[in-house]
Amino acid sequence: MSGPRVLMSGGGTGGHLYPGIAVAREIRRRRPGARIVFAGPGRGAEIKTVNGQGFEHVLIRSAGLKGTSWPARIRGLSLLPPSAWDAWRAIDRVAPHLVIGLGGYSAGAVVLLAALRRIPTMVLEQNVTPGITNRLLAPVVRAAAVSHDVTLPRFRGKGFVAGNPVRTEFFEAAPAAPSPRPAHLLVLGGSQGAHAINVAMMEAAPALAAADVPLAVTHQTGRRDQDAVQEAYRRAGVSARVAPFFEEMADVMRRADLVVSRAGATTLAELAAVGRPAVLVPLPGAADGHQQANAELLAARGAAEMLLEPDLSGGRLAARVLALVMEDERRRRMAAAAGTLAKPRAVSIIVDRAEGLIGEAGA
Repeated sequence: MSGPRVLMSGGGTGGHLYPGIAVAREIRRRRPGARIVFAGPGRGAEIKTVNGQGFEHVLIRSAGLKGTSWPARIRGLSLLPPSAWDAWRAIDRVAPHLVIGLGGYSAGAVVLLAALRRIPTMVLEQNVTPGITNRLLAPVVRAAAVSHDVTLPRFRGKGFVAGNPVRTEFFEAAPAAPSPRPAHLLVLGGSQGAHAINVAMMEAAPALAAADVPLAVTHQTGRRDQDAVQEAYRRAGVSARVAPFFEEMADVMRRADLVVSRAGATTLAELAAVGRPAVLVPLPGAADGHQQANAELLAARGAAEMLLEPDLSGGRLAARVLALVMEDERRRRMAAAAGTLAKPRAVSIIVDRAEGLIGEAGA
């Protein structure tokens, strides 16, 4: 069965990749014959994840320029010509009716070249403050799907509010929890883990173990700190499940009573979808301070508390966690506020616009 060809450009982190997968799955649901190809740097589990969802992947050599060391910046500049070459070849190979930029530096060359070749283009912007790649692409793309209305002015009339697309499993009802059971704390640091949060949780472990309320921890550490975190919980006597990464993130989130997390846009959209309260520790080095802007928005809506990394310590984190664990009503209010930020139709809204752009290409 023939169908439209769509090139999804970006990736590198789960925060960019997973919204693209959600959109790709909806396109394929509507158009079973669609050919959908992801173009990205292939770092981490990107290729495995894309292929596991039944989509193709092509490599785009690229590296970031902003917020990096001078050696890394020089390397990024040296990869600009290969990146453009890879992007041109990917467009020739796929001959797409639509190119969707998922955010991140690896999307830049593909979306720009597609626009110059008059191929319909759209970008997804998950954050309150758009990343530099999407800001640079704003003049040339035909449409921009944003998560928040405050972001619309950045895209010169081309933006539309859809929300951040998350996979449908995050909107499924949680199974009934057995009672009684310990309070369940989920700790996340993004797809690569967060060293500062890992260290703070290791320091907090004795206080958590000594608390009057029984507590179980599920902790996504990244690979670097997995063994050290596991050992800290064991020594303190904390019941904990520790892993570098959880594929079944929707299930893990639904089982949580409270989440400690970075403030990446996709993680926050997933938390809103499952309706879970959180203590957010935004990444201080995130480009343009976008994680702090994301966290501030949720805190202002009553869905989360924010703890800045310079103020982060084991004692402070344990105090925040235990105060929330012991206040059921407060957690319920935060969970309800998080749920009001969920956008269950985000994928449908984005794919409706994508269908229109595909139609402009005559597919």
